[in-house]
Amino acid sequence: MDFFTGKDGAKLFYRVAGEGAPVILIHGWPLHGAMFEYQTLELLRRGFQVITYDRRGFGYSDQTAENYDYNTFADDLAALIDHLGVQGVSLVGFSMGGGEIARYLGRYGTEKIASAVLVSAVTPYMLKDGSNPHGVDVSVFKKMIEGIEEDRPAFLANFTKQFFGVNVVSHPVSQETMHWCGQMALKAGLKATIDCVTAFGKTDFRADMNAFDLPTLIIHGTSDKTVPIEVSGEAAAKLLPKAEFKKYEGAPHGLFITHKQQLNEDLVSFLQAHRPANAVGAQKKIAASAQRSPSELI
Repeated sequence: MDFFTGKDGAKLFYRVAGEGAPVILIHGWPLHGAMFEYQTLELLRRGFQVITYDRRGFGYSDQTAENYDYNTFADDLAALIDHLGVQGVSLVGFSMGGGEIARYLGRYGTEKIASAVLVSAVTPYMLKDGSNPHGVDVSVFKKMIEGIEEDRPAFLANFTKQFFGVNVVSHPVSQETMHWCGQMALKAGLKATIDCVTAFGKTDFRADMNAFDLPTLIIHGTSDKTVPIEVSGEAAAKLLPKAEFKKYEGAPHGLFITHKQQLNEDLVSFLQAHRPANAVGAQKKIAASAQRSPSELI
């Protein structure tokens, strides 16, 4: 198992597969990097190097007691990029993972980045307030936190249905897929799961959007009940008039599975069009896990 180290010493798990122009896939809440298995397979087939990692508190990464904020998340992404030594890397962020891209670009710029893709992303700003009257009311996030604290497994089971647009008449994914995603979500720490609701719900990325002076693709489902397209995808497209904006008609939040073929085709097409000639992929490194005792890896 391979780990890199954040500024505060936290160990974060990452995966590297393939060779070619590097692509970092940044997962959404409350899952971890393995959520991208369908995208990973297609990108590998098309000659890209695929890098995924588990956000702190999620998957196999350390469950820290604090630092679940987007400045830290962006610093973690920068630490991964530096650890791997990649250049000309493309960033693909799903849901709250889009926030990592925005804050990274706002803090670190685009020197090492070839392109960006925001998929069902929380950017530019979700919270309803005087400057964002069409946003999501704070009571929604408060209710989410209350549900997680009361009975996290039950909350996540119900959340997964909304995530994939499952209802009485619509079953776009199998029960097994929902179970798989539920198991990923339960691998996260309780503190991380709660704190990240505040992070993605209340962080304002509007200033960071000014840093998107690179090829950008925005993808969002019109039936997204988790991150409504009006306050996210459409708002981001208005702030980034040069970005390519693709609306998936009828797609829910979890379109990385429900619309995986369409998403894979759009990702490959965009990434191939903006594949840099000087891209440098991750080289084989001594795993940081070698510095950890076996008990730490269980």
